[in-house]
Parts: sequence; structure tokens; C-alpha cells
Amino acid sequence: MRADEVSRNNQAGWDRRVEEQDVWTRPVSPGDVARARLGDWSVVLTPHIPVPHDWFGEIEGKDVLALASGGGQQGPILAAAGARVTVFDASARQLAQDEVVAAREGLSLTTRQGFMHDLSAFDDASFDLIFHPVSNCFAPEILPVWRECFRVLRPGGALLAGFMNPMVYVFDAAAEERGELIVRHALPYADITHLPPDELDRRVARDHTVEFSHTLEAQIGGQLQAGLVLTHMFEDRDGGAPDTGRSAYFPTCMATRAVKL
Repeated sequence: MRADEVSRNNQAGWDRRVEEQDVWTRPVSPGDVARARLGDWSVVLTPHIPVPHDWFGEIEGKDVLALASGGGQQGPILAAAGARVTVFDASARQLAQDEVVAAREGLSLTTRQGFMHDLSAFDDASFDLIFHPVSNCFAPEILPVWRECFRVLRPGGALLAGFMNPMVYVFDAAAEERGELIVRHALPYADITHLPPDELDRRVARDHTVEFSHTLEAQIGGQLQAGLVLTHMFEDRDGGAPDTGRSAYFPTCMATRAVKL
């Protein structure tokens, strides 16, 4: 697949995942929004650990870009907490989930469709904060993502990003489903280059999307290269059963906070 084909495939794939009620597509409840309006809120960049509130600073009145963050989850909560939120996502159906919550709860929230590596819809220095949950595993290249984040952030603004530990991609996915961890792939990994055509077809038929590992040099070093300064970091484990499978042996994802000075 070419890069544009990957983007279109993953865009359509997330539309399908909304139909299947993937865990990252299920909108927050009215109770969640009501509590957020009272100051009792939390959001995640990774499966389990809530992002510390001091990573946000004072959220009320901030211009927030929820980047590749559709699904009616993080964006509505941040809007209910007082931020001016723009949710930007490739999937129209993911964005529709945010629109449903905003209409249901009377939230001021904007949605825009597009790919995470191209934020040309926004002027320089448009946002005080970017909230970017685990999603760049669906992008072939991530340095353009970090450069665009730097461009649209205001001085003093922060990028909060979640991403996969590249180590998860060394294992054979079929063996993992049987409860075995078998090293199979060299890194960096990509479904479209590492899997035989028949296996790739089965993967796309099942998951609807294709994924890419990215080195820590690209994930963390790439943010630094773009001009951001790292201030905080934590590690997390898989959703579902975080003490089983690969999560029993190492953290499978991480989150960073970086600022534009």
C-alpha cells in the first residue's frame, strides 16, 4: 500500500470499528459530562492511567486540539471541563460520536475531518494544548505529525501524547491470541511490509486497519527534533487484562508531555 492508500484504509477501518463498538468509539455518559462540569473529570492517553491534572494546567478557557481523538470520549470531557475543543480525526463516524455527545449535552465543541500529519486547516499558534491519545501507530511516518503539532501550538503550549512501545510489534500476533509470546518480527515493523499478502488480507479483514511501529527515537526524539521540550512521561499496559500476556512482562505503551517554549 502507498501512504495515501494506508490513510484511506485506516480511515474506513475506524468507520467500521464504530459500527462494531470498539472500546475507543463508545461515547461518554451524561453522568461523566455532569461530573466534568463540576470539576470531577479524567481522560486517558493510554488504556488505564488517567492523565495527571497538572499536565493540563488550568483547562478552563484553553483552546484544545483533540488530535486523532474522535469517538465521543476525551473531547466532550475536556469541553465540559471548560476548554474550547476542536476534535480532529480521519474517521467521519468517530467525529459523529463527538457531535452526538455535544448535541446531547449542549457542549460547545467543533469537529474537523483530516489526517494527523496534515493540520493545514489550522493557522500557526492556534492552540494552547494538543491531546493526542495512542493513534500514531496507524500512521506510516510520525515526524510530520510532531512538526505540525509544534506549528499549531502557541508558545507555552503543551502536547500530551500517547503511543505504543515498539517492543509490542516483535511478537507473532497469531501466537499471542493463543497466549504465547513468540518473537517474529524485526523492528521497525509495518503490517504492509512484514506480513505475507494472504496474512495481511486476513489482518485487514479482521481489524480493518494496518499498523506501524515507530522507534522511541522517532516518538520521543522526534518531538525534540520538532522543537518541543519533554517535561513528563509515564508508562502503561494493555486494556482488558493488564497483568496478562505481554503486559505481564513489560509496559506496552507510554505517554509524554512536551511544551513549546
